[in-house]
Amino acid sequence: MKVVVPCSSDVYLNTSALPSKAYFRPEVNETIAELLSFLANHSSPFMVELNPFSSFQHKKNLSLDYYLFQLMSHPVSDGHIKYDNYFDASIDALVTSLTKAGFSNMDIIVGRVGWPSDGAVNATPAIAQSFMTGLVNHLARKSGTPLRPKVPPIETYLFSLLDEDQRSIASGSYERHHGIFTFDGQAKYYVNLGQGSKALENAPDVQYLPSKWCVLDNNKDISNVSSSFSAACSNADCTALSPGGSCSGIGWPGNVSYAFNNFYQQHDQSEEGCSFNGLGLITTVDPSVDNCMFNLAIDTSTAASFHPILAMLQILVLFFCTYNLL
Repeated sequence: MKVVVPCSSDVYLNTSALPSKAYFRPEVNETIAELLSFLANHSSPFMVELNPFSSFQHKKNLSLDYYLFQLMSHPVSDGHIKYDNYFDASIDALVTSLTKAGFSNMDIIVGRVGWPSDGAVNATPAIAQSFMTGLVNHLARKSGTPLRPKVPPIETYLFSLLDEDQRSIASGSYERHHGIFTFDGQAKYYVNLGQGSKALENAPDVQYLPSKWCVLDNNKDISNVSSSFSAACSNADCTALSPGGSCSGIGWPGNVSYAFNNFYQQHDQSEEGCSFNGLGLITTVDPSVDNCMFNLAIDTSTAASFHPILAMLQILVLFFCTYNLL
């Protein structure tokens, strides 16, 4: 049994985007030194969690193609080495940091890598599919990186199986939308995780609550609706309303209805969940607009038959990521 300690890629600095300049942050040097010694003594790998979307947002000098494994006419040059994708550069930045710390041969596991499909500009299912497809194909070639040719990370875990509507959004609203599957187990896009040309299997027989939604009652005085909107979003998931999100274009008061409905569904469609000081209205007409989906909640009375299916999906995803690809 190997011991691992997941570490964010923030533990090593690579401000120039050149792997050869990377090093572990001075303020964590002592802790990292102890961790690396412990891992080395137990022949355990270093596990790093990569966040390519966050990197893309903060490094304006790098193109989207660089992150999506697209062919680049101008790859990033680091001395005599050229990098044409973020993944290899990130791994080699870690390799450089490990080497400078005296652990050049330590194995590496990627404990998290993925791309969100909502909640921000450039977070869409199409772009997420491009990233995942590029990553999976890259891993399947087992080409390694310029500093470790033919030696890819010993394991790579895709992030993540499902969207998580309670996940912290301290680093961005997109954090709740990394799932390959939606919250109810429906595949967002195609990616080959070992099933070949077949589409990913959706979770079957998902039972939803009745087709009822909570929206803003436009016949009421809505001059003070802002407080109700804020109250709904403080408890519900309004990240799709963020700039660039799938519901960012529905405007006012559509965004209020979205917040009301999300809160209403989270409270199992209880009448109290659509009160909002009398401003909520329950309707049987689906208020979804284009790609902005007003979701229905899963019927929790049937959830017991649903969750084992998701557990099986998780096992399959991890199996294909760690066995078929590496």
